[in-house]
Amino acid sequence: MISVNHISLDFGGRPLFNDISFLIKQKDRIGLVGNNGSGKTTLLKIILGMQSPDKGHIEKPSELAVGYLPQQMRHANERSLLSEVKTAFLNITALENRLAEINREIAGSENFYSRDYLNLVSELSEINERLEVLGASKINEKIEKTLQGLGFKTSDFTRKTSHFSGGWRMRIELAKILLKNPDMLLLDEPTNHLDIESIMWLEQFLAGYNGALVLISHDRTFLDNVTNRTIEISLAKIYDYKAPYSKFIKMRQERREQQLAAYRNQQKEITDINRFIERFRYKNTKAVQVQSRIKYLEKLKIIEIDNQDSSAINIRFPEAPRSGSTVIEAEKLSRSYGQNIVFEDINLAIMRGDRIAFVGKNGEGKTTLSRILAGELDFTGSLKIGQNVKTGYFAQNQDELLDENITVIETLDALASFESRTELRSMLGAFLFGDDDVYKKVKVLSGGERSRLALIKLLLQSNNLLILDEPTNHLDMRSKDILKRALNNFAGTMILVSHDREFLDGLTDTVYEFKNRNIKKYTGGISDFLDKKRIDSLRQLEEKQPVLQKHVPFGGERLNSVKKYRTGKEGYAAKKELSKALRKLTKDISDCEADIERLESDLQKLTDHISSMPLQADSLPNGSEQNPFVKYGQIKTELDGKIHQWEHFHMQLINLKNNNESEI
Repeated sequence: MISVNHISLDFGGRPLFNDISFLIKQKDRIGLVGNNGSGKTTLLKIILGMQSPDKGHIEKPSELAVGYLPQQMRHANERSLLSEVKTAFLNITALENRLAEINREIAGSENFYSRDYLNLVSELSEINERLEVLGASKINEKIEKTLQGLGFKTSDFTRKTSHFSGGWRMRIELAKILLKNPDMLLLDEPTNHLDIESIMWLEQFLAGYNGALVLISHDRTFLDNVTNRTIEISLAKIYDYKAPYSKFIKMRQERREQQLAAYRNQQKEITDINRFIERFRYKNTKAVQVQSRIKYLEKLKIIEIDNQDSSAINIRFPEAPRSGSTVIEAEKLSRSYGQNIVFEDINLAIMRGDRIAFVGKNGEGKTTLSRILAGELDFTGSLKIGQNVKTGYFAQNQDELLDENITVIETLDALASFESRTELRSMLGAFLFGDDDVYKKVKVLSGGERSRLALIKLLLQSNNLLILDEPTNHLDMRSKDILKRALNNFAGTMILVSHDREFLDGLTDTVYEFKNRNIKKYTGGISDFLDKKRIDSLRQLEEKQPVLQKHVPFGGERLNSVKKYRTGKEGYAAKKELSKALRKLTKDISDCEADIERLESDLQKLTDHISSMPLQADSLPNGSEQNPFVKYGQIKTELDGKIHQWEHFHMQLINLKNNNESEI
């Protein structure tokens, strides 16, 4: 499918790639890994043709369709969510527009025997066949499933894209790419702004994807679940493994041990040769051997060893005063933004030593509650912070609070104790700040670099309560390992907001799920939560009582106006009315499908008849009622109306079900 041939590229005076080559075949699932700055994103851009290498070339079919999701992108603001996502089907939209234009021309034509008229009918038939092949009738269904899988609600479909946050707008771009179903997907950190449920949905989607996939991600579990091949970029070279990430780690360790053994042998050889040279440099009888060895050393290619494994770097938090037994106690805690209620009447008790994960879909209030607990937002209800509690808070926008006019090292130097100052350079290196980077002004750092600097700043402070909101978003595998070890050794109380399952695994012992304006507590780690959640979801489906409420569905009209009832006679009446509404919509959909099937059959028979007819004008019947071309247009118009009606009924059915479930 794609051949990368002897690519070389220098960047900032250092080699980023040095004569690298590999093949990407159809159905390959490649995880592209390496430390930050190793060139992963650059390699994707070279494959895509957005950037050119200094040497080498890319071979790929000219008709190859590639879907690319960058880490940062521009977004359209003037369209609704549904209209924006429908741009993924521009080819179908163009055909449908042309079809409508042809139908108007046919309807307005009076000469059924002209060559132009016959050409229009022929083009109409071709477009209909093309639309059928492209699956045009199922576009709305595909869009709906994809958007809901990525966490959007049906009520979001009419919202302007400008009303969504950056994370949600990234999901819009991801939806468009997935709906195009290209031959190849190039995804650069697609999980950075997805919650756990959306990540799991994306895993299932990619499992059924038939094209090639090249994926950059720092989510190990996601890589393991999606990829079957790993390409590592290290020291300007690539190492190709026919294995997912976890197996690759073991294979890489074996390779590094082999490198170390070869390096030691080479260094011993060099030492022995240098001793020989020094010993016999001035002896004429050994001059030839000495010169031979000198030339050998000059030509010798020194074995390079991959970057040092992070296991040698251990970071510990400074000691903090012991807090009281109760760290946080909240009763009837509520927060809203205008008319939008984020959560209400939350009761929460956090004890010393608790290690808690906040999880749930984006927009359910995880960050909002974190900010309230950190003292950054007002609220209604009661919130008590325990005795001697000293809170360290890492926010997703923590980088904006740094002083831009000082350097990296100056930002941290005042916070570092005598003991930690000796380890400060190692800590900076562990979080990807090299020798020269520490003297950069904060204002010239990228967003990811600022975020990592803010994290180091927090690690140097003596806190006994940590509240960390998505701390791993800008960390590579190595840095995440270091942070996770530091948090495992942290003796205080910890609250983590994260979508990274592997990072959370082993760090927390309690999970709070945010859903429907409230929170639910699960005892155990993230793996226990995911197992329980699958079972719990099934139980919830069995236990739910149907509920109806006032609702305006997609399409504009009200389905019903019924109060919420759960039990007793009123509950029975509501359930009965719901069942009646569902039965009617189901029958309407079934009737539409039967009509569509009949009309498609009639249209096909008419198409076959027209194809077998001679094209002479005198062979056509007199009168528009008997003209097969006119009849074709009439049936096609009726068919389009039935398809539109089916979509309308189907959307009503979905809204009725979703509305009922969301209120239980």
